[in-house]
Amino acid sequence: MGGVSKLLFKSLNIDPEKEDRIVNAALKVFSQNGYQKASTNAIVKEAKISKGLLFHYFKSKKDLYLSLSEQLSDLFLEKIYERVDWEESDIFCVLRQIVLLKFELFKVYPEMTDFLNAVYQETDSEVAGEINRKKEKLIAESFRKLFANIDVNKFKESVDVQKSIKIIHWTFEGMGRRNQERYKEVPVDQLDKEEILSEIDAYIHILKQSFYK
Repeated sequence: MGGVSKLLFKSLNIDPEKEDRIVNAALKVFSQNGYQKASTNAIVKEAKISKGLLFHYFKSKKDLYLSLSEQLSDLFLEKIYERVDWEESDIFCVLRQIVLLKFELFKVYPEMTDFLNAVYQETDSEVAGEINRKKEKLIAESFRKLFANIDVNKFKESVDVQKSIKIIHWTFEGMGRRNQERYKEVPVDQLDKEEILSEIDAYIHILKQSFYK
């Protein structure tokens, strides 16, 4: 799995080789079937373990799904943080950089990104509420961290800087959700990077004219 399953669940003391098989199997089954249609029978068959062993570590399918989504969401952000240029102070450069980093991670960790894309579009009521709460929390935390060094002097004196930053952030979040919906049936390694970047650059041009000096 491209190095993703690297003791994600340390506190459970799972044998590393078995954890790798469980994570790979769960990613495959959940990504291909969604939460509702995914079965633990398929996961244990794919992982070549007993159902008893799976439920020794995870009390239910829901527990496995939510635990995996939380751990991989954290790991994805960690990989972004490792690669981002923390010296960059232009908000548009930061946001464009994040988009490019996501494409890089799509290539390195396709199984993880396919799974997370499916997670954030999951509508099953058993898990959707908790997924959305955790997603909003992650977005808020990453917003504070990634935009902490923004140069506010670039903004027009006539605009409210904090509200402007929120509008810019919401615009990029909206583009991200729209692209998720547009490409939800497309494997991440087949996304049209140039088309997406062209759209982003067009929005950046408009937003700069609106908010920058």
